[in-house]
Amino acid sequence: MFLSHELEVLVVESQPTMRTQLRTMLTSIGVETAQFAVSATMAMRRLREQRFDLVLCEYNLGDGQDGQHLLEDLHAQGIIPLDTVFVMITGERNYERVVSACELTPNDYILKPLNAETLRVRLLRALQKRDAFLPAWQLARLGDPIGAIDYCRLARNENPQYLTDLMRLQAQLHASIGQVDEAATLYREILGARSIPWAELGLARILVIKKQYVEAEDIVRGVLSRNERFIAAYELLAQIQEETGRPDEACTTLATATEYSPHRVARLRRLGTLSLATGRPEGAEQAMAEVVRKGKYSEFRDPEDHVRLLQAQLARNRVDEAQATVADLERSMGRQPKGELCKAVCTALIHAHNNDRARAQQALASTLRAGGSMRELSVGLRQDMIRTCFEQQLDDHGKELVADLLRSAADDRTLETTRAVLEARGLGQLSQQIEAGIQAEVKSLVTTGAEKAQAGDYDGAVAEMMNAARKLPGNPHVLFNAALALLRHIENRGWNDAFAVQARDLIQRAHRLSPANPRLTAITEFMHALIKRYGIRPERVMSRLVRNT
Repeated sequence: MFLSHELEVLVVESQPTMRTQLRTMLTSIGVETAQFAVSATMAMRRLREQRFDLVLCEYNLGDGQDGQHLLEDLHAQGIIPLDTVFVMITGERNYERVVSACELTPNDYILKPLNAETLRVRLLRALQKRDAFLPAWQLARLGDPIGAIDYCRLARNENPQYLTDLMRLQAQLHASIGQVDEAATLYREILGARSIPWAELGLARILVIKKQYVEAEDIVRGVLSRNERFIAAYELLAQIQEETGRPDEACTTLATATEYSPHRVARLRRLGTLSLATGRPEGAEQAMAEVVRKGKYSEFRDPEDHVRLLQAQLARNRVDEAQATVADLERSMGRQPKGELCKAVCTALIHAHNNDRARAQQALASTLRAGGSMRELSVGLRQDMIRTCFEQQLDDHGKELVADLLRSAADDRTLETTRAVLEARGLGQLSQQIEAGIQAEVKSLVTTGAEKAQAGDYDGAVAEMMNAARKLPGNPHVLFNAALALLRHIENRGWNDAFAVQARDLIQRAHRLSPANPRLTAITEFMHALIKRYGIRPERVMSRLVRNT
């Protein structure tokens, strides 16, 4: 059996000779139109532009990049869907040991030297497994994780060879709709049969959501005691340490992970930011300088990295180096909207460091006039701006920043850390006042939307709640009610593809902000009932969903 000639295939391979060999092999087994990328960066661009059924990737991509880093970045950024098959090609004889220390693994890996028949058999096997999971992935993308869970239950009996992986997917689906106890039960069932590191981490993540930190940490430390190179375990341990008030320990944990895996920009960025927050400016400067250097060649470069580097340099009183960082930011990303904003932030921070209050105030006021674009900055940097405003006696601007932050990012962690910022300056009462004002605003917006729906004005209810979601994009209560308005419209006016996609996206955003919220299950069940009522199948809206993912 040959592979379908309709398969969209991307080959990521830096060596010309190997590219030629793979092209010949793929043609001989039925794939005539494969595309090629010679680097991880080029692969990222291709995968953003086009959806592929299969990615064949060389493990060693040079310049400190490897196929595992690429796979992790692709999934972390949501660039490829779950139904894209990712197969690693490697000459590393110890690759099995490498992949055993990864939570996210490729669908398969093939050792060099390889021939066309080996490639054909392994790719067919990976695609057959993909097909067993495809209905669940399609239902989840449609916005019907409950239907996907039902499918997983059936598929476990029909495909016993994939039992453990189907249980894993089912656990992830339960967690995605707030059914954390059901997810934990499945992970424990998997672990009852045998010890699997990814299942242990999955269970630990559920325990973190439930704030059962002691048991979660015990599990993670157990994983690391058996495999000291399991990088995802270090990252989860650092999260636990940070959330339980041990940022210094979290910093040390991330430093250890970076020693084992020094090339992931996201991890270096987190290490640099945490080093800065824990009073380790030298380590912060070292980490952020490396992030900025790597970012010059990365699809994920962020002008905020220059701000963090500058903060570390100013903490060490290296003003000349800080000025050079601003100049580099202007050269490399100064024309981007966020680049301009970050440059203005840097200028304000330098004036504040030099105790030039008048110029610092002027620069801060100019920065804050950017308005909504401030929301492009991370929560941590926005909190730093709040501190700086109060330090420079710009109290009104500081209050505006706090209110905007809590409107756009009102998860529990942000609330806690923002309160801490204000309480450290003796402004705990201000925090309470701003939070109360936002709660009143939310109540008013939700009440207006509900009244319109009760009066039968479903178009008006949708317009009202979508406007509320734009005003308060980080408030789970608003997001849930906006999704509910869309679903009520569908219930009473008929199926609407666009509204279904919007409802799905709002529910997913609410989950990210409040993963254990009891409303998740209820609203997901409502959407599931509507999908069944109208006989909607994944293929009906899949083209729209592909464009939106």
